[in-house]
Amino acid sequence: MKELIYSLKGDKVIWAFVALLALFSFMPVFSASSNLAYMRHGSGNALTYLLKHGAQVFVGFFILYKVHKVPYHYFRTISRLLLPVVWLLLIYTLLKGTVIDGANASRWIQIPFIGITFQTSTLASIVLYVFVARYLSKTRETAITFKSSLWELWLPVFVTIILILPANLSTAALIFSMVMILTFIGKYPIKYIGIIIGAGILGLVFFILVAKAFPGAFPNRVDTWISRIDNFTSNKSDEDDYQIEKAKIAIASGGIYGLGPGKSVQKNFLPQSSSDFIYAIIVEEYGLFGGLLVMGLYLLLLFRFVVAAHKANSLFGKLVVIGLGFPIIFQAFTNMAVAVELLPVTGQTLPLISSGGSSIWMTCIALGIILSVTKKEEEVAEEQAEKQKREEALQMLIDKQLLEDEVAEQEDFSIEDVANPLEPILKRN
Repeated sequence: MKELIYSLKGDKVIWAFVALLALFSFMPVFSASSNLAYMRHGSGNALTYLLKHGAQVFVGFFILYKVHKVPYHYFRTISRLLLPVVWLLLIYTLLKGTVIDGANASRWIQIPFIGITFQTSTLASIVLYVFVARYLSKTRETAITFKSSLWELWLPVFVTIILILPANLSTAALIFSMVMILTFIGKYPIKYIGIIIGAGILGLVFFILVAKAFPGAFPNRVDTWISRIDNFTSNKSDEDDYQIEKAKIAIASGGIYGLGPGKSVQKNFLPQSSSDFIYAIIVEEYGLFGGLLVMGLYLLLLFRFVVAAHKANSLFGKLVVIGLGFPIIFQAFTNMAVAVELLPVTGQTLPLISSGGSSIWMTCIALGIILSVTKKEEEVAEEQAEKQKREEALQMLIDKQLLEDEVAEQEDFSIEDVANPLEPILKRN
């Protein structure tokens, strides 16, 4: 075990926070899964779901370990090669999206033979963020023209977002927002960013109008978006309103200290209690202190991402840490905001805590790349330290040799070896 811990490279604080969040996830997932166990199997025994979650976390950390061993500059080329593959996967997802629990889930596909569902948009977001970071670092030393960036940067960005948008507005909006932040930090001209934001808003409005004018012409969830926003801004009751009400009851029931681990009541009534609304169950069982603790861990992780980005020894490394780290935190706070009705229902999970294999694995891939960046910085520091030690050792050898030479010269130049000018007179006497 010690050897495994010592083999971990990169920022140890990020490793610690990730491990804490993953370990904490077992209790709320085990508790919240009893509702699923009862509905699907007729009993409240959630041990199967706990073991499944444990296996998913184990695989996630295995992926994280393997990815963080890869030199991060390799991902420059990997992002370019994977982007067309991601587009094909997104197209396939739109056309062949699976059904989960009787609901249309066209953002998921089922992996053949092993029966695991996979959300392709999460992989697409990771590849796209690295691709954008690559472009911005490549053009840092040259003047950026809007025409050239349209083809090299914005065409791949909008193709990816357009393929995600029909099935998942919240993820598409998160990706678009994060790309805007990334380009701003990467010193892409602000006037061009304003043009792109305007074009994005016009494109979204056009998409909605086309979807409403030609219903059923292509797969989309525009009606679901509109109803969620309408219900969020009004007092109408529907399934989403029911979920929010149960989530707020759970949070109110928790009080300051909570009902205790496993003692949640609303998990029996709240749909998606182990994934989309797990934060409400955490607050119900662990109270205000538990909710603030989870929020604090994500804030500390955000702070560590900022530190890692600042320490990165290349612009590409800095942008990769920001592009992959910030969305994890934004997604976490979006999930929490939905639970307390600050935002409409989005379907965003709580990273590293909610159940769900593909979401955990994609988060671990992103964290692995971030740790690969911090590992490089650590390796550079180690190389500098080794160089300093070698220089000090060499200087010590030089000083020792100089000292030995000085002593030898003094011995050779002793008084016995010097001729005495009075020696002839002494001999005559």
